[in-house]
Amino acid sequence: MTIASLSTPLRVLIVDDDRSVADLHRAFVSDLAGFVVAGIAVDGPGAVDAIRSLRPDIVLLDMHLPGFSGIDVLRMVRADPRPQPEVLAVTAARDLATVRDARRAGVRHYLAKPFAAAELRKRLADIATEIRLVPREGQLQQEQIDDLMTSTARGATLPKGLSPETLSTVHRALIARRAATSQELAESLELSRVSCRRYLEHLVTGGAASRELDYGTSGRPSTRYRATAG
Repeated sequence: MTIASLSTPLRVLIVDDDRSVADLHRAFVSDLAGFVVAGIAVDGPGAVDAIRSLRPDIVLLDMHLPGFSGIDVLRMVRADPRPQPEVLAVTAARDLATVRDARRAGVRHYLAKPFAAAELRKRLADIATEIRLVPREGQLQQEQIDDLMTSTARGATLPKGLSPETLSTVHRALIARRAATSQELAESLELSRVSCRRYLEHLVTGGAASRELDYGTSGRPSTRYRATAG
């Protein structure tokens, strides 16, 4: 990351083709302690140029942009060897393909419009905690690795009835086993199969896991879930 110290405000780049929305986000971020607005971009090419020149810590990135999409912005920025910002997708795009493409491009926080200001505040606070608690260089402890890996699964708003703590537990168990059915994980975690399956399906939706049919058993094929690499 590009922050100089724990006391340095995190610099936020706002990317949205709707100038009124961009200005609203700018006012919101400016009012938050510990954050400053580094700039605003309103299209794909402008977003890439701003990320490369301004070197923000965090980018609020819309997916639907003139010029080229937010996904294309991510692909171009991720190909750059320079330090990478954390990206919070702030977009009306809810289709599975876009969410998965964002996940594959390294987005670990995805906020679908419309949303409450409190939700944006929470996501920014989560990102700030990650940036400031995890060393920028050197070797990570296992707990720090687990925190970074499981934060991927927490990137999207949880459906009603799901808890972040249990989601992290299910995700870590799936990573440890690499692949498992909902029944297998439910038994090992002492959860109901239905509840465990809901968490697994949420991981699939967020791109943190995939599902496949296992025809190696007698009778009907079972659904096997696999943690997504990266």
